[in-house]
Amino acid sequence: MKISGFTMVRNATLLYYPIEEAIRSILPLVDEYVIAVGKGEAVDRTLERIRSIGSDKIRIIETVWDLEKYPNGTENAHQTDIAKEACTGDWLFYLQADEVIHEKDLPAIEKRCRELLDDEEVEGLLFKYYHFWGDYEHYHKAHGWYPHEIRIVRNDPEIHSWESAQSFRRIPNFDYKNYRQQEGTHKLKVAKVDAHVYHYGYVRPPDFMQRKRKALDTIHKGEQRASAQYEKEAPLFDYGALGKIAHFEGSHPAVMKNRIAAMDWKDQLNYSSKADTSHRKTFKHETFKNKVITAIEQHLNGGKQLFTFKNYELLDR
Repeated sequence: MKISGFTMVRNATLLYYPIEEAIRSILPLVDEYVIAVGKGEAVDRTLERIRSIGSDKIRIIETVWDLEKYPNGTENAHQTDIAKEACTGDWLFYLQADEVIHEKDLPAIEKRCRELLDDEEVEGLLFKYYHFWGDYEHYHKAHGWYPHEIRIVRNDPEIHSWESAQSFRRIPNFDYKNYRQQEGTHKLKVAKVDAHVYHYGYVRPPDFMQRKRKALDTIHKGEQRASAQYEKEAPLFDYGALGKIAHFEGSHPAVMKNRIAAMDWKDQLNYSSKADTSHRKTFKHETFKNKVITAIEQHLNGGKQLFTFKNYELLDR
């Protein structure tokens, strides 16, 4: 059995993505790691950071993004496909640039891949998620934060990254144009794996968080609309009242130790239970409706989310 790791990235150091930690977290498990690195800003040092890892498992594909050909976030999926199709493993392990795996989960992942290798009905593996918010001590359990996602897929040419690269679908005879197409696509049949993805997408200094949001909106909405929006906003992202967010009691992946130790923006965070929303839009998790649904899910439904879209068919394996 051979496992390939793969991802895509651009401007990781400029936008405070833990790309090095993401790669290192599964490097012991995979036989190769393919990375599509988009040409970034002149001051970005993503290529240097990846090369500094010094592993002969890593294979870099340098790319140039085309947001006109692939608008509305689909360049993310296109770049993911570039890396995916260069993989040679039986199973392909995808981590986004802000996702990290705990070393304690690697044996369970390897075991699951091995025991399901010959079960061809299983097209992918479904992971649990920790979505961290503001710092490394708080994470979201609120309704609307996806609790599971596909992060390992079979090496099948009909399986493609989908929409803005959050997940995957089977798309026969795909023309590599419309990554948001619904017609002719099929949800993957997946099995669970007892492992978490540690998602650090919302753990950045407030100025970097605002910069990252603008970069994502540029990919999804275009440069002009994104620039106009952020001219009206404060330069520092407001994470709101962390006192209302669940406190994380577990341990983080060992590869995150130095990054966590370097955190220097606690004085810019609000650790109380009262948020000031007069200068910003209300976050989804702050709305009354979301709070009610979350309470029902957590206290009456065993933590299972209600009314959520699932981009997979879960098999009993």
